[in-house]
Amino acid sequence: MQSDLLTNTASAPAPKARSAADRMVSARRWFALWLVGPVLLLSVQGCSNLSRSSFDAMKLAAHGYPHAQPTAAEVAAKPYFQLQATTPDGSAVLILGNIDGQRQAWYGAHQAVIFIEHGRVVKTTGLSQNLDGLSVLANDPFVHGLQKLGAPVSYNLREDWSPDYRYGVHVDATLTSAGREQISILGRTHDVVRVDEQLSVPAMHYRTINHYWVDAQDGFIWKSEQQVAPGLTLQLVQLRPYREQQP
Repeated sequence: MQSDLLTNTASAPAPKARSAADRMVSARRWFALWLVGPVLLLSVQGCSNLSRSSFDAMKLAAHGYPHAQPTAAEVAAKPYFQLQATTPDGSAVLILGNIDGQRQAWYGAHQAVIFIEHGRVVKTTGLSQNLDGLSVLANDPFVHGLQKLGAPVSYNLREDWSPDYRYGVHVDATLTSAGREQISILGRTHDVVRVDEQLSVPAMHYRTINHYWVDAQDGFIWKSEQQVAPGLTLQLVQLRPYREQQP
């Protein structure tokens, strides 16, 4: 059974009569405590086996922050890589559980996993809607580094969304550099280039836009706002990125 990001599936049975406001408070509390409870690793399909140290780290994370807005000191005190995921209804801190080539698997509780390659979300599990797969038909600009973007670049993708078996959806994408900016993460300022990604799904008459805040030197994506399925946007912020161990 899928876990809904905005549904408190782990709470005790609710009273028979609950106001809409009460339901929203419960939903936001669940999202803010996304890492509370066991991480059901073995039931996530399509994932490589985790090391014992990664599994232990995720168990620690389940009893980590009492809130979803950790301080720099709290992040530094925990010995694993951390990513903040936010929707309009709340935030959660995920941890890096596995790396397979360029694909990183960031784990929350209740089977929620976000898979990222080159800073782009390529798959999710355990959400109310999921990106089941993403493929770039040719010449993926994310592989080369978005900091090198000059003129706008257009390319094509195919995406799979669930529920409703929306597979093989053709997506037209155009990346455009919006110029230099500065962003602050945990009190530290980063010089970045903001890159906007216009997405169009002709078959659905659907358009949206993603944003990426890209390190001006090496192209690392510190922050992004990505719509992983129609109607579901994730903001991702690297709190303690895996790149800290890179040369």
